[in-house]
Amino acid sequence: MLLAATIAGCAGAPTVAPRLILETGTLKRSIVAFNANATALASAEANGEITVWSLPDGQLQRQWRAHTDSVHGLTLLPGDRILSASYDGSLALWTGAGELLRRERTPAPITDAAVHVAEGIIVTGHTDGRVRRWRISDLQLIESVHPHRGGVRAVAYHAPTQRYASSGHDGAVYVWRQGEPVRALTAPPTDARDLAFTPDGAWLYGASWFKVFRWDLADGALTIQNTEHRGIITSIDMSADGRRLATISRETDSAVQILDTATGTPLVRFQSHELCGGYVQLSPGERFLATTSDDATVRVWDLDQ
Repeated sequence: MLLAATIAGCAGAPTVAPRLILETGTLKRSIVAFNANATALASAEANGEITVWSLPDGQLQRQWRAHTDSVHGLTLLPGDRILSASYDGSLALWTGAGELLRRERTPAPITDAAVHVAEGIIVTGHTDGRVRRWRISDLQLIESVHPHRGGVRAVAYHAPTQRYASSGHDGAVYVWRQGEPVRALTAPPTDARDLAFTPDGAWLYGASWFKVFRWDLADGALTIQNTEHRGIITSIDMSADGRRLATISRETDSAVQILDTATGTPLVRFQSHELCGGYVQLSPGERFLATTSDDATVRVWDLDQ
């Protein structure tokens, strides 16, 4: 396994080269999503374009213009469908061939999204400070909550406990369950740019300048972890066992790492992007790690090698 081999040699701070470097064609941040068996990878660009590649060979399958603005939510659904959420103020369902099945306008631009396929819901954060929950099957609004005084930066959802979380430009971080009051966590010193629950739902992690935030959801207490990142950690993704956190950063740094969730220390250091990092995602089964960047590439690492 790549992880064990890299830990053994960490004294020399090695970096791991990507298996694939896929060209996206836009010098802007984009996001990625794997299908359930990690045989396909999709990216969505700042210009609204969606691209799908096959894995592990990285062959281009299809590409189309899905939105008129940046895409902040992307999911490959069962039945060869794709769900996208955009700053242009719309949710859209597509066939795998890129044909539009349904588009639903949202009351405000979408800034982030979290999807739970088994429950058939998508949770979206918006510029109006609201967090909304939608049904995937027909893109109908189920619930709207207004926790933030400014725009929402990030949202997360933990299905086993039915717990939602959001962070905003107002600096606040909230958690709540459906039908219960919104609860403020200890405010972090800087905005939380991304959020991720641990698998047991006991902790919430956040990304920020140089550091990772960790909230104990029993009492809302905040712990701040130092990292080796030298810029804004823009995106994080939690491993299935809750012991590792994939991270990527930007501005003065473009590092890609897997951190120990207990300490914030790097377990694996990957080769940096040429320009600012954007988004990071572990595949189902955690064979692959994919990242995006302003350098107009999607990089894919094979963690089984």
